[in-house]
Amino acid sequence: MQEFLFATGMVLKQSPSGEYDRRVTILTKESGKIVAFARGARRQGNKLAAATNSFAFGTFKLYQGRDAYTLADAEIKNYFEGLMSDFEGAYYGMYFAEIADYYSRENNDERQLLGLMYQSLKALSVPALPRPLVRVIFECKAMAVNGEFPGVPNDRALSDSAAYALDYIGRSSLEKLYTFTVTEEVLKELQAVSEDYCKKYWHHEFKSLEILKSLC
Repeated sequence: MQEFLFATGMVLKQSPSGEYDRRVTILTKESGKIVAFARGARRQGNKLAAATNSFAFGTFKLYQGRDAYTLADAEIKNYFEGLMSDFEGAYYGMYFAEIADYYSRENNDERQLLGLMYQSLKALSVPALPRPLVRVIFECKAMAVNGEFPGVPNDRALSDSAAYALDYIGRSSLEKLYTFTVTEEVLKELQAVSEDYCKKYWHHEFKSLEILKSLC
């Protein structure tokens, strides 16, 4: 009898495989990062077509073959359709997904990272939240979740507001992470700090970031 894995997760990326299949990377609560193949997902009308789009969040039914997982079914709770139809917003999301892919590992406990992805995509859809601020918060919190965020820097003169914001990002719960805004001046301070941290800790080039820079 075929044993199935039921995993709560989000599709970080997808790519064509063969003539009609898709290869998907799913960040899951139960099993960390999973790479799976969705047979026939690129056929028109296939039940897995929408479920294998980037950012699809829900419960995925998988079984493990000799070399990889196969996606058998999915119950999607949030497709983030509004974000996918927003060119700039989609690239912010793709950048976040690249960072999540960079950090996550198979069989790791990635509940915090998955929660961060979900809350951050929701934040990108809130008009009152400046997307550059959402990006800074995501970058710093991703480092914090993975134990690399150094907090408020000691070698840089920051305003009290910027220092407070950085401290808040590091210690806040995911549910309360995107509950503040800052002035343009403070945002510039936060961007400078985050940029320095990214250069120091991330030895990786994110493709979507280059496109995002050309849009903003």
